[in-house]
Amino acid sequence: MIHYLDHKNMGHGQHGWLDSYFHFSFAEYWNPENIRFGVLRVWNDDTVLSGTGFPTHPHQDMEIVSYVVEGELSHADSMGNQHTLTRGQSQYMSAGTGVTHSEFNWGEDDLRFMQIWVLPDREGYQPNYGDHRFIWEDRINTWLPIATSYQNAANNAPIKIHADVNMYATMLSQGESLGFKVGADRQAYLTVLEGEATIEGVKLFERDSLEVVKQDIGITADKDAHIFIIEMAFDEACYKQYGNHETLENGADLV
Repeated sequence: MIHYLDHKNMGHGQHGWLDSYFHFSFAEYWNPENIRFGVLRVWNDDTVLSGTGFPTHPHQDMEIVSYVVEGELSHADSMGNQHTLTRGQSQYMSAGTGVTHSEFNWGEDDLRFMQIWVLPDREGYQPNYGDHRFIWEDRINTWLPIATSYQNAANNAPIKIHADVNMYATMLSQGESLGFKVGADRQAYLTVLEGEATIEGVKLFERDSLEVVKQDIGITADKDAHIFIIEMAFDEACYKQYGNHETLENGADLV
């Protein structure tokens, strides 16, 4: 089953220096029927103006992955880490027992990045930080592994997190096609970060998303399409939320 999510129906916050699309309930956007998808708790699409950002603030017991779409993301935390990442690069922070950090855009252009929070497999981990400067070309027309569980030795993603998830990115050239295997006991959350794509007959534009439950998918880029996907264990609660509908309407469920 797949469930199409039009970005125009997502939570949206504008604060002058910050423009955010909230895939799940967060900050001023609250929808009790849209709290999470499996262990995926937060996916914020943030655009931050130059010279601004998020001042130092705390986190605890959450696996946080940030993926830069454009611009420069500068991170500093209470563990002593200070790093700046650019387009297509990613950072990871395990908040664990508690950590503080800040995220700023000290570059000349707007910063757009995905802020993704995943529920850990247990509480109380030692706080940790890591990042990786992926080579842009390594995702052209193929899936580039971004992050995976510490327990998943078969996945060579350089970023390891304390959750049963696998994160990938691709830049699919116009007219090219690519498949993704989800399987009978897994589910996935996909977003078109840039461009346009058709997935299992469903047209997705920039910022649109797709929830995929217990099925593999095929993707064709209608324009050059920058896509990010998170694959995870099947969550019965998510499946019951949507049921088995057979409509093909904007924002509807599809079997």
